[in-house]
Amino acid sequence: MPAKKGAAEKGGAEKRPAEKDGRRRDANATRAAILESARSAFIASGYEGAGVREIAEGAGVTAMLINRYFGSKEGLFAEVLSTANQRPIIATPETLSAPDRAARIASALLKVTEPEATALDGFLIMLRSISNERAVDIARQVVESHHQKNVTEALSGADAGQRAALLMSLVAGVQIMRQVVGLEALNKGHDAELERLLGDLVARLVDE
Repeated sequence: MPAKKGAAEKGGAEKRPAEKDGRRRDANATRAAILESARSAFIASGYEGAGVREIAEGAGVTAMLINRYFGSKEGLFAEVLSTANQRPIIATPETLSAPDRAARIASALLKVTEPEATALDGFLIMLRSISNERAVDIARQVVESHHQKNVTEALSGADAGQRAALLMSLVAGVQIMRQVVGLEALNKGHDAELERLLGDLVARLVDE
């Protein structure tokens, strides 16, 4: 006796929403595609300038699917920033545990901010999103729970949290002045004297 129409569908797995082009992809691939599209959009246009429809188009999905995965544009922005800040490049765990950590931090900072270097994703996203109050709130939470937390734990003393925050401020300041403003005095190349001066400043924060 033939099965009733629809019985097979009822007994099978629930179908996932189709992508814009009709293809289906697994949840991890969809999530990764959305994050990559959002990363590019937030880098180019900041929080306010990047639209959910634009991000969805870049990922090959619908705007509804973005809300399903991340809840909202705010949730997506927080996830992108969190992902960009998960792996420190300047104040890495290895660098923070080294006896010459101040010199290493200074060297790494100058290397990633050289004129021909591409600015770090997290830095660009925050820089281009500072006009939005909610984006700033999210950025602060991400910095405090990632870089600042890691640096604070690596330092000693009751004022470790403040010194970690000052180090983050120093790093951001050098990034802005070298890569955005382009101060001539800071863009004479990666010379030893500049590295020594910067290392002395960093040492005041991490070696006390």
